[in-house]
Order: sequence, then C-alpha cells, then structure tokens
Amino acid sequence: MRNRYIEHFEKAQLEQKSVPEFKAGDTVRVAVEIKEGDKTRIQNFEGVCIAIRGEGTGKTFTVRKIGANNIGVERIFPLYSDSIKDIKVVRRGRVRRSKLYYLRERKGKAARIKELR
Repeated sequence: MRNRYIEHFEKAQLEQKSVPEFKAGDTVRVAVEIKEGDKTRIQNFEGVCIAIRGEGTGKTFTVRKIGANNIGVERIFPLYSDSIKDIKVVRRGRVRRSKLYYLRERKGKAARIKELR
C-alpha cells in the first residue's frame, strides 16, 4: 500500500520526461552528463540492456558493453535521472528472457543477440 501523495508526485514526475520504449536485449545508447569541477560534458555509453527492474520513478535498467581488452563493463542507470540526457535504441534484439544475466559468462560470438525483424 503506497501513500497517495507519493503516487501523485511520482505521476507528475513521470509525465515530465519522455523515455523511449525498450526492453532487455535491445542495444541502447545512453547519453550521460558528467560533471568535472565546474565543467560538464556528455558521455555516451552504448551496450546491451540486460535487465529492467523497479517501478515508477525508482525504475532502473542495466546496460552491459565489452570495453577495452575484452573486459565487460556494466552500468545501472535510474531511468528518470536528471543526469541522463538521451536514450536512443540502436538495435532491437530478440530474446526470450527478461533478465539476460547469462551473458556475463559468454564471450565473443556466443554473447551475440539476434536482431528482431
């Protein structure tokens, strides 16, 4: 049971920000605002969305990419964060699971996801 005032506030927050529709298995490019001292810049993080969890303003998604020297890098982003400037779906993936944690053990071609036609 949730407080109706909190629900009203969250509903107003959700209407302010438009977020594209994506799911686990999709390749997304997330533009994140990085603050270094008094300067700010936009940094893109592109990878496969392996999980979406939570509800309302507390909803988060996990993006995994393969970085330098074949090291996997995962970041968890709050969906309605002010530091996220843009989310772009690069490619739609065809998967049959909502959580793709099995990709953590896969390497190379075994970690590929088929494209949705």
